[in-house]
Amino acid sequence: MSVIKRSIIPQLTATLLVSAAALLSFSGDAFAEMLDVEKDELRLGFIKLTDMAPLAIAYEKGYFEDEGLYVTLEPQANWKVLLDRTITGELDGAHMLAGQPLAATIGYGTKAHIITPFSMDLNGNGITVSNEVWEMMKPYIAYDEADKPIHPISAAALKPVIEQFKADSKTFNMGMVFPVSTHNYELRYWLAAGGIHPGFYSPSDTSGQIDAEAYLSVTPPPQMPSTLEAGTIHGYSVGEPWNQAAVFKGIGVPVITDFEIWKNNPEKVFGLTKEFTEKYPNTTLALTKALIRAAKWLDENDNANRAEAVEILARSEYVGADEEVIAASMTGTFEYEKGDRRAVPDFNVFYRYNATFPFYSDAVWYLTQMRRWGQIAEQKDDAWYQDVAKSVYRPDIYLQAAKMLMDEGYVSEAEVPWNSNGYKAPTPASDFIDGIAFDANKPNAYLDSLQIGLKTDQLVEQDDR
Repeated sequence: MSVIKRSIIPQLTATLLVSAAALLSFSGDAFAEMLDVEKDELRLGFIKLTDMAPLAIAYEKGYFEDEGLYVTLEPQANWKVLLDRTITGELDGAHMLAGQPLAATIGYGTKAHIITPFSMDLNGNGITVSNEVWEMMKPYIAYDEADKPIHPISAAALKPVIEQFKADSKTFNMGMVFPVSTHNYELRYWLAAGGIHPGFYSPSDTSGQIDAEAYLSVTPPPQMPSTLEAGTIHGYSVGEPWNQAAVFKGIGVPVITDFEIWKNNPEKVFGLTKEFTEKYPNTTLALTKALIRAAKWLDENDNANRAEAVEILARSEYVGADEEVIAASMTGTFEYEKGDRRAVPDFNVFYRYNATFPFYSDAVWYLTQMRRWGQIAEQKDDAWYQDVAKSVYRPDIYLQAAKMLMDEGYVSEAEVPWNSNGYKAPTPASDFIDGIAFDANKPNAYLDSLQIGLKTDQLVEQDDR
């Protein structure tokens, strides 16, 4: 397995020089004390997706070393291996699916208390179907005057296709990357909004295919295009660059982005075990500081650094896809079909809109989807959702790291939600494809408002679902 390792350089100073520009904006010493990190050699894991970018940039720009950290970045075979190695301590931390720390902490799949002080990005996913399925969907899609599909495309256009598959005694299979992945929940959300049942989980059946009309199963991200081309699956939900890869290969069509499913939805997080953060609190702060700086670099000056980021991510040790494929979504555009390239400036967001802040409300949404589809088998009161969110998402660590960066001149006061209680304002109905608003303070009321899925007091085994 390839790894990326920065050679250890003797530490020459215990201070960081604050930039000259920052000195103009505040008075005080020109030096900021470096954290006395408890562990300076670290191994961090990631999956080959463009949203691992903050790790790559923190490494390549020397932000880890600025904090006295000497980091090895190691790509992992899949999300399960990545999580397991973090739990055992083989990895000190990792690029994770937002659902992984939550699921592990409540004991779904595996049991371990994982926390996150840093959210890695917003948006960045898409749903792709095969060319065959796309041709079958076309009669049910609206077109504009230029004969281009009108977006967003509802899963209602897929429903007659699935019905045709059923009439032909064929199952309609779709890939997603992991049972507690954002991709699984976004794909389910889109399907359900179009009247298609994506299936339930239960304690005795973890396939997620109980009562399903579309059958969802796990496929590792880099294998999505080849699995689609082989006909094993008829569509998939995945992060970039694997939707754009289908376009470039001419084997599939991305029909919708997650930005269109839920505007500015939270995506990956940086996860560590609670044990690590308690044993190495300064190291945790230093990691968070370096990642905040990397995320800012990725978005600053209206994405002026994205071309350089694309070149870095295209390297084999990171994502390992063609620069052209990565750039297709990373530089403010998205190509749905060959020649149908549209401006989507917020497809990848790493710093704007407080993207890096670990909001409790983001955690609550993921927990509601786990409950909606039966991964959380029994009813939980509203307070339970809040308690779990606060045990996993750690804005207190984030704010401490941000305060240090502000004092050092790397971030401005206006860039950080200092007075946040950890909850975003309720998400308006217009931001979701199904037109249903989300208030994290009322998770059970939200579940009851969704047409397909478990309601507050229902169990999967019940007949009245």
